[in-house]
Amino acid sequence: MSGPRRRGWRVWRQIALPTLAFALVTTVPVAPVRDPGTTDGGWTALTPVAVSYGSPPRAGHAVTGNLLSFNDFHGNIDPPTGSGGLVNGVPAGGVEYLATWLDRLRAQARSERRSTLTVGAGDLVGATPLVSAAFHDEPTIELMNEVGLQITSVGNHEFDEGVTELLRLQHGKCHPTDGCQDGDGFRGAKFQYLAANVTYKKNGLPILPPIAVRFVGGVPVGFVGMTLEGTPSIVNPAGITTVDFRDEIETANRWGGVLRLLGVRAMVLLIHEGGAQRTTPPAVPDISGCADFAGAITPIVAGLRPEFGIVVSGHTHRFYSCALPNASGAKSVVTSAGSFGTLITDIDYTLDRRTGRFTSVSARNVIVENGVRNPDGTWQRDAEGNFVRNPALVDPGAKAIADKYRAAVAPIANRVVGRITADITSTAMPNGESPMGDVIADAQLAYTASAGAQIALMNPGGVRSSLTFANSPGGEAPGEVTYGECFTVQPFNNLVVTQTFTGAQLKDVLEQQFVGFGGQTVQRILQPSAGFTYSYDTTRAPGDRVSDMALNGVPIDPAASYQVTTNDFLANGGDGFTNLTLGAGRITAPGFDVDALVAYLASGDPVAPGPANRITKLG
Repeated sequence: MSGPRRRGWRVWRQIALPTLAFALVTTVPVAPVRDPGTTDGGWTALTPVAVSYGSPPRAGHAVTGNLLSFNDFHGNIDPPTGSGGLVNGVPAGGVEYLATWLDRLRAQARSERRSTLTVGAGDLVGATPLVSAAFHDEPTIELMNEVGLQITSVGNHEFDEGVTELLRLQHGKCHPTDGCQDGDGFRGAKFQYLAANVTYKKNGLPILPPIAVRFVGGVPVGFVGMTLEGTPSIVNPAGITTVDFRDEIETANRWGGVLRLLGVRAMVLLIHEGGAQRTTPPAVPDISGCADFAGAITPIVAGLRPEFGIVVSGHTHRFYSCALPNASGAKSVVTSAGSFGTLITDIDYTLDRRTGRFTSVSARNVIVENGVRNPDGTWQRDAEGNFVRNPALVDPGAKAIADKYRAAVAPIANRVVGRITADITSTAMPNGESPMGDVIADAQLAYTASAGAQIALMNPGGVRSSLTFANSPGGEAPGEVTYGECFTVQPFNNLVVTQTFTGAQLKDVLEQQFVGFGGQTVQRILQPSAGFTYSYDTTRAPGDRVSDMALNGVPIDPAASYQVTTNDFLANGGDGFTNLTLGAGRITAPGFDVDALVAYLASGDPVAPGPANRITKLG
């Protein structure tokens, strides 16, 4: 292809800003174009996905390509601890290991003469451990540059510090308040964030490019990137007042129409929304399976134009590779690489040079192993029970960058703040309660006792990790907990607030945990502090699911007043809890929510796991 034409495509890649692009997108029809159909080639829900579209290309017309993708990295520069760092029992993750496995998969693709692109599906930053968060996630951006990421969608957590901060991470410049803390400037992301469905209220244009085009063997492949439409309900509203979050299907199809007008027939949707396999314990889900799959991504894919042969998804932190029907009835390959850089999705595809379409797509998930195997297949551990990391799997370039920030944050991160008696897991029990959630709620109750707090409630999505007894990131003794570990559990720097609610209002708050009441769309079980108990039955009608509310064994009086503590994310209506905005007499505690946890761990005897028995599930 000629040089001028390639330069033209590079211009079109920035299509979000020109007025002409806006004119195009508002006139392109949403209705998808039908394609010839799909042949599944024997794929089942328990094997890596492989889908064929019509007849294979004629001799000399096949072009092969490869996508490597991951999602929901959340600044996990260090290997995650606890269950978050295990994939079906295999120790995984850590950026210097992610870099190595990406390079290995690229080398494999080259050996098969496949052109490789590395893409993401959002939440690279936000809710990050201290080594990234202390520097406003600049370390993660630098490391994503280093590992070779090229294109990614935005996710909801990219908006944790607002639109302006996201644009700074993309384009560079020092932080407006803290400057460039590492002393060597910040040049921003070399990769491209796509944000097709995040538009300015003032003009309707996307805040970042909505699409990108890359050529594979001379054939254009188009990318559309977006976050979930429901982002406003799960991020701090203060930072997104200037933008709208638009419908995923309509947006994808409109920008897909623009790509089609530009001659693109093979399209990839990068979207921060997903689903999950469902397996019954003790069964272990296949990392590349699609067993009993369900989730918000399914109806989205069902509405997509058939040109979207590949959908790289995220948000749910689950792994899968599926073949789901799109609007034409043909199958789109839908993938997710779990979370925290513990997996990479390896997607191979073939294009027909004549038609520009996908003719086949296959996908599998590859574990980013970081451990050392014993002869019997188990994994080596040190004397304290921590997994031994394999030095042969360390990428030196990624390690050098990570070590710079590890050293800078170490004096803060490695400060011992308290002790625990055993692992405190963030994994929810069947009633929706977790031991870590209980401990955080207890910590916030103690932290606000001077404000008269009687009850504390914690949102489960704010509990980002477990505390592991044997983990010793700074060389501390087993059972000792560092500030960095606490920050990994609670990385949002939310405020802690106490408000007055009547017993009747408190019941409405708890009823809003369940879909169908007060506009709630996702079930989220709030984590309660010690002394507060209740039951729920999901088989009953919305608004009538919560019963037997009691405080220290005394039934809650609908007419009485109670002092209830939450973080300010919840108090401002986050996670759909609009009833928490109705409290009176708000009192804000000093410091942040992580300070409450630190104070609790430092207050006396080692802290035991929460009992996770304060809520009774009746049905």
